[in-house]
Amino acid sequence: MQDRRNFVKSLGAGAALAAIGGMAARSAYAQGSGPLEQVRILYGFPAGSAGDSVARRVAEKIGGTSYSKNMGVVENKPGAGGRIALENLRNSAGDGSVIVLSQVSAFSIYPHIYSKLTYQAKDFEPISIGAIMHHGLAVGPAVPAEVKTLKDFLAWCKNNPDKASFGSPGAGTQPHLIGSLLSLRSGIKLSHVPYRGTAPAVSDLAGGQIAAVMGPSGDFLSYYKAGKLRVLATSGPKRNPYLPNVPTFAEQGFSDLTAEEWFGFYANAKTPADVRQRAHAAIVAALKSDALKESVGVVGLIATSSTPEEMARSQQAEFERWGPLVKQIGFTADT
Repeated sequence: MQDRRNFVKSLGAGAALAAIGGMAARSAYAQGSGPLEQVRILYGFPAGSAGDSVARRVAEKIGGTSYSKNMGVVENKPGAGGRIALENLRNSAGDGSVIVLSQVSAFSIYPHIYSKLTYQAKDFEPISIGAIMHHGLAVGPAVPAEVKTLKDFLAWCKNNPDKASFGSPGAGTQPHLIGSLLSLRSGIKLSHVPYRGTAPAVSDLAGGQIAAVMGPSGDFLSYYKAGKLRVLATSGPKRNPYLPNVPTFAEQGFSDLTAEEWFGFYANAKTPADVRQRAHAAIVAALKSDALKESVGVVGLIATSSTPEEMARSQQAEFERWGPLVKQIGFTADT
C-alpha cells in the first residue's frame, strides 16, 4: 500500500512538473516571438548631427509594432568615428533590444586603416539601410568672401599654407578621406583636423576657428541658408537635391571624389533570426513614412530602405572600392 501511495505521489509530482515545464515553455515561446518591451538605438555621433535624426524618427515609429511594444530610445555614443557605438552593440546581449545606426564606412573603410579593430563585420547582422547622404566641402568666415568656388579655395590654400586645413567628423571617416583625396589630387597640402562628429566642427567653422569642413552636406544646411557658410562642392554623382546650386566635385574636375554614404541599422550577430525579421519590418515601415522622409530631408538626408542582403552587398562593394584609395592616400590609424 505504501508503495502504491508513493507511486501515485510520484505521478502527481511528475504531472505538476510537466505542467510547470509546459507553462514555462509557452511563456518562453511567447516572449521570444512577441514584441520586445523597448529597443535602444545606439548612434555613434553627437545629438543634432545628420544621422541622429534618422535614429530618432525611426525610434518614434517602432513602438506598437511586432518588434517593440514601446517607442525606441536613442543613445548617442560619440567618439572614435562611431566605433564606440559598434563596440557597445557587439558586447550587448544579442536579443534585439539593442541595435545600432552606423555609417557604412565603419565597415568599408575602417578595416583598411585600423590594424586592430575591436569588432569585425561578422559580429553584426544587417537589418536595413536607413538613409543616403552626400558630403560637402564648406568654408566659413576664416576664408575671404571672394572665395566662391573649389578652384578659388585651392588657390587660397596654396597661397596661405598655414591656414589650409579642413575639419571632419573624425579620423578615418569618409569625409576625412575625401578631403585627403582632394589634397592628393590637387597637389595642395590640406591639414586635417578631426572632431568628435560634424556638429562641433561646423560650429567652429561658423565661428571662424577653422577654414573649412568636409562633412555631411545636411549638417551645413541651416548655416548655409543663413548665409554663415559657403558650400563649394558636394560628393554625390549628381547635384544634391537640397543644394541644387552647388556643383559636385566631379563637375569641378575631381571625379574620383564622387561618393555616397549611407547609414544602416545593424543587430548583434547573436540576435535570433525572427527578431531581426521583425526589426526589419518595423524599420522599413518607419522609413517609408512621408513624415519621416520630410523630417530627415530637413537635414539633407534621403530616406531609403533595403533588404539585409542588399545592404550586405552594398557594404562589400564599398569595402572593395575604398581599399585601393586608402592605399593611395597612405593613411592608417598609426599615422
